[in-house]
Amino acid sequence: MQTLAQALDAGPVVLDGGLATLLEARGHDLSSSLWSARLLLDDPAAVRGAHAAYLAAGARVVTTASYQVSATGFAAAGLDADAAATALRRSVAVAREAVEAAGEGGPRWVAASVGPYGAALADGSEYRGDDGLSVAQLRRWHRPRLQQLAAAGPDVLALETVPSLAEAEALLAEVAGTGVPAWLSLTAAGGRTRAGEPVEEAFAMARDVPEVVAVGVNCCDPAEVGGLARLAAASGGRPVVAYPNSGEGWDAAARGWTGAPVPLPVAAWVAAGARLVGGCCRVGPQQVRQVAAALAP
Repeated sequence: MQTLAQALDAGPVVLDGGLATLLEARGHDLSSSLWSARLLLDDPAAVRGAHAAYLAAGARVVTTASYQVSATGFAAAGLDADAAATALRRSVAVAREAVEAAGEGGPRWVAASVGPYGAALADGSEYRGDDGLSVAQLRRWHRPRLQQLAAAGPDVLALETVPSLAEAEALLAEVAGTGVPAWLSLTAAGGRTRAGEPVEEAFAMARDVPEVVAVGVNCCDPAEVGGLARLAAASGGRPVVAYPNSGEGWDAAARGWTGAPVPLPVAAWVAAGARLVGGCCRVGPQQVRQVAAALAP
């Protein structure tokens, strides 16, 4: 099968949208600290159905429900490390089942979501980048879940919503030498990481890691994507990935969304260098269908 890296050489590829967005819209309660990861244990068919909806909308890449899965996060919710490992494996399996059930229509890929340390805290700290951990500590924390996800057989690891240079360095160090394709995607605001650092420094780190197939941004304001994509293209030496939020804002304290969605100027992002394009929080199948239409040959 054609690899994702080979596909990117041929032109833009459509990503899916927000998995939790769709699951919530379908009536699932994601208010626990495990977020959509809970359904991997309680209702994996619901996750599979959400993947299928994005594939039907034109997505070529579906991202697993593993973003918030970790041994520490599960322990805080009263679940053991075996449950976390099961959830990680199952996240890839149900995504793969959805891809295989999609049938003809060209190659499709499974991206295993690797969320940041802050996501396991379930307090919005991934949008602050202030966890205070060293690169060595972050490497140790990420290593088991990266190994478990890689062993489950995804097509690519999505190192996503990365808020700081330290976490980018840790994740890149862990995937280097594994031979498992990965993309590095920062969450940024005001042209800088959530920790206030130059994003181009994180993109540049990926140049020396052959496993990295794309660098870019996600879970950010769509108005910032064009500028960030240009920085990623100039400093990352890789195709650019871009999948921002809908334009609404997340209130971590109230656990709710504010504002209204905005149109996603996909053509402008592609002109700025984006090759993997989709959406993150609050972007559903309808918007992904619009992205696919905009990127159609």
